[in-house]
Amino acid sequence: MSGPLTGIRVVDFSRVLAGPLCARTLMDLGADVIKIEPPRPDLSRYAYPAKDGISGYYAQQNAGKRNVSIDLNVDGGRDLVLKLCDEADVVVENFRAGTLASFNLDYETLAARNPRLVYVSITGYGQGGPWRGRMAYAPTVQAEAGFTFHSLRHYGDALKEPRTDSLSHADVYTGLQAVIAALAALARRAETGIGQYVDISMAATLMSINERAHVDLTGADLGAEPAILGATDCPFFVGPKGEKFVTAMSLVGSLTFPFYVQAMRRPDLLDDPRFRTADARLANKKELHALVQKWILTFRDLKDLDAQFDEAKIAMGEVRSLDDLAKSEWAEYWDAVQTVSDRNGGSYRIAGRPWRFSRDQLRPAGDPAFRGEHNVSVCRELGLSEQQIEKLVKAGVLVGDPIPAAAARSA
Repeated sequence: MSGPLTGIRVVDFSRVLAGPLCARTLMDLGADVIKIEPPRPDLSRYAYPAKDGISGYYAQQNAGKRNVSIDLNVDGGRDLVLKLCDEADVVVENFRAGTLASFNLDYETLAARNPRLVYVSITGYGQGGPWRGRMAYAPTVQAEAGFTFHSLRHYGDALKEPRTDSLSHADVYTGLQAVIAALAALARRAETGIGQYVDISMAATLMSINERAHVDLTGADLGAEPAILGATDCPFFVGPKGEKFVTAMSLVGSLTFPFYVQAMRRPDLLDDPRFRTADARLANKKELHALVQKWILTFRDLKDLDAQFDEAKIAMGEVRSLDDLAKSEWAEYWDAVQTVSDRNGGSYRIAGRPWRFSRDQLRPAGDPAFRGEHNVSVCRELGLSEQQIEKLVKAGVLVGDPIPAAAARSA
């Protein structure tokens, strides 16, 4: 069991989501990740559901990382972190701009000691500029980057009020962009032998992943043609046995309506005055949807319907919960769900990896660590003696949570 990043060491200063997801993804790819957690624990440890200090949210983003808890405000804490970063290939942090610099743990300081270091910083608006010092969380950045539904012009006029959803898109996308940047910097280092600093903005990330940004930024006149509405105009239907499903093409778009005509074997609909133009189809959308729905109910099951849709190049997907998908034959084939311990005799089921490699077999997900669980073992790797480690513990440099007996037995 290994991975393409076997031999790469990551020091993870981050907390909650964007940074931890970046570091966890690097770990999933084979890197050794050491999470540096301060005396005040990562807030995600308290997310619901939680069991004896290990929450499902924390486990999903941190399972398999080793954990060292260091108080940087105590003499000796910074020196210990410097030793860790001297051995690191990548540092990941998502504090407010300037936070680590206040401890003299900025890129310039660390790179002077370790020129091969790739230092990844994640903030809402970047390390410079007028907004560098602002706090940033996914809902606030999403609001400012046009990701409340009413502000996206291609949603049309149906959504009048600001509204967001429960997923932290700004954090997740930024964490993944941070992975891409870290891998690119490591690839450059392979050529030059020198690392570099990577500054990543959540707001810039959301702009970059908005595939319809041109609509808003150019001020395009959408007119009456609804094809540009994209996924928001994909219709939902009910299958022969009551299944709900969605198709991946607008019923009313000029480019997409002919695909339905082909699937239904109804070329006459192209000349039907109710459906001849985009304007007409939009005005008669309910009637058109009812016509297609009636045709769908002539099939025996979704399998036969899917075959006819597939012939017409229309993709369809049954509406499922995540748990439904996890129980499917595809999920079993892909190993799409992994199980990690809750460190209290139970377990959490978390998402598996999205990739497979022809020459690397990825190791199973590890278990989440208690705060400071690997203080001693990591310090030993740095060459510290037992007496030196004990001194750091007594001084309050190394801190941690007690490990329950059940967790210790399962470790």
